[in-house]
Amino acid sequence: MLPDTDNAPGFHNPSGAVAAPVFEIDSVTKVYLQGEVEVHALRGVSLELSKGDFVVLLGQSGSGKSTLLNIMGGLDTPTEGRVLYAGRDIGEFSERELTFYRRENVGFVFQFYNLIPSLTARENVALVTEVALDPMTPEDALALVGLTERLDHFPSQLSGGEQQRVAIARAIAKQPDVLLCDEPTGALDVETGVAVLEAIDRVNRDLGTTTAVITHNAVISDMAHRVITLSDGRIARVQENEKRLPPSDLKW
Repeated sequence: MLPDTDNAPGFHNPSGAVAAPVFEIDSVTKVYLQGEVEVHALRGVSLELSKGDFVVLLGQSGSGKSTLLNIMGGLDTPTEGRVLYAGRDIGEFSERELTFYRRENVGFVFQFYNLIPSLTARENVALVTEVALDPMTPEDALALVGLTERLDHFPSQLSGGEQQRVAIARAIAKQPDVLLCDEPTGALDVETGVAVLEAIDRVNRDLGTTTAVITHNAVISDMAHRVITLSDGRIARVQENEKRLPPSDLKW
C-alpha cells in the first residue's frame, strides 16, 4: 500500500467518495512524431465527466478517441493541456502514484479480451481482486455480468461474448471509479454485442461507475447520457440524450 495515498484527493478509498467532476479535461493536445512528420491526434479537447456519467466517444478511426481514452487512463500523456482526476492533475503524479491510479481507480476493457487461457473465469478475475485494496469477490463480479454459471470454465470453453464479459468483470472487480472501454463490441456479432453492452450498462447503473465507451458504431450512442463525436482530433459535436435506451432496445 502506498503511504499517504489511500485518503489523498484523487485516489480510491473504500467509501467510494470522489469529488465531482471526476474528470476535467482542459485543452488537451497530443502530437506524435512519425519520423520528421508531426501527427496531431488531439487538438485542444476539453470536456468534463461527473460521477455516474455514461459517455460514448464516437468517431471514425484516427479521430482521436483511443488517444483521449489512453490519456484519461494514465496510459499516455498530453503534449499540451491537462487532465484533472478528482481535482488532481494526472500529469503531476509520480510514477508510484500513477501506478496506483491505474491499479485502483480505473478499469480498462479493450476489444480483445486478454484472458489467461490456463485460468478459469473465476481465476482470471481473482488476479485483480488479490491485489486491489477494496475488491468485490470474483463470484460477485462475475454475477454482475451474468456469468454465475460459468465461474469454472476456461476461456476456450466460453463464447466471445462470455470472454468479453469476464474481461468486464475483471475490470470492475476492484471497484474502480472509472470504467474505460475501447471498442468493447468491435469483434462481436449483434446479439453477443448486446449482451456485453448490457453488462457495461449494469455496472454503470448499479455501481454508479463513471463510464466512457469508444465506438465507431453510432447505434450505441442511444444508451449514453452524452455522446461526444470526435473528428480530426477535435470535438465536433456533443449530444445530450433525454432518455437512455437499454441495449436490448437499440436499433441495429
